[in-house]
Amino acid sequence: MLEENPEHSEWYIDRFRKMAEAGDDLDGEARLIDAMVPRGARILDAGCGPGRVGGRLAQLGHQVVGVDLDSALIAAAKQDHPGPTWVVGDLAEFDLAAHGVLHEFDAMVCAGNVMTFLDPGTRRAALERMAAHLAPGGRLVVGFGNDRGYEFDEFFDDAAAAGLTPELRLATWDLRPFTDGSNFLVAVLTR
Repeated sequence: MLEENPEHSEWYIDRFRKMAEAGDDLDGEARLIDAMVPRGARILDAGCGPGRVGGRLAQLGHQVVGVDLDSALIAAAKQDHPGPTWVVGDLAEFDLAAHGVLHEFDAMVCAGNVMTFLDPGTRRAALERMAAHLAPGGRLVVGFGNDRGYEFDEFFDDAAAAGLTPELRLATWDLRPFTDGSNFLVAVLTR
């Protein structure tokens, strides 16, 4: 995306800042993750963008680390949501120990259609890296739409190859059930 549209990052940052200023509800993903973990949980925001989800989770008292390939988005996350650890990194290759993050995560969130923005050849590797950073009993929550070039069945095949098992399938971040006709998936996975 960055190669095709170098202005995308600034547009995206501006879009969400305007939505926040307008009072739009931008916390649906964070509410779900917060309900899944105890206070003070270690949470990875995978593909964190400008920090919308991870920033809210940090406000709620969690230890948050965010990873995104786009340095402009990480800079915006640091500016708009100080406190969490924001790291520039490729989800298919990241190693947080190199950044001084030595713990595993109680939960991970990969929201905002992040999986569909990844190069198709790196999706499985990204799921493997996320699985490698999950604490025992930890859960990875991934959400994306079906009209973005990544079929749900292919995603579940990639997740299984990465050692992840579906625990719950939802159609929305507000817990609507997933059906054969759902056009969005929120998958809760365990290792």
